[in-house]
Amino acid sequence: MNYEKSCGAIVYRKHYGNTEILLIKHIKSGYWSFPKGHMEDGESELDTAVREIKEETNIDISIDDSSFRETVSFNPRRDTRKEVVYFVARATSFDCRPQEEEISDIRWVEIGQAASQLAYDNDRLIVNKVRAFLAKSKI
Repeated sequence: MNYEKSCGAIVYRKHYGNTEILLIKHIKSGYWSFPKGHMEDGESELDTAVREIKEETNIDISIDDSSFRETVSFNPRRDTRKEVVYFVARATSFDCRPQEEEISDIRWVEIGQAASQLAYDNDRLIVNKVRAFLAKSKI
């Protein structure tokens, strides 16, 4: 069994009093999800999340509180087990530019509307956890 590990974040911003999160559309799958990518040797989970979000979206982020850490595990192929670790991150720049090789579109979505855009139950569960986390954090 092969093992893969990716890290990313649910990136949020405040926009006219609303909390919006960043969704990306992958070229390969055509599904909306969150920015993430494979860990490189010697990288921490947080370093991977920051680097991958910058590569995929051109956005700078700040992971203010690493106490939010959600893990999703699944089998993308019969012989492969994949683990994805997500954090919550605040956008600190807003010049969105998709990584042309991987991302077909980027969209800011009001957090309450995000679940309807997402293809996977795991992603919808994470959005609900992020909503509760941000409400509790008074962000």
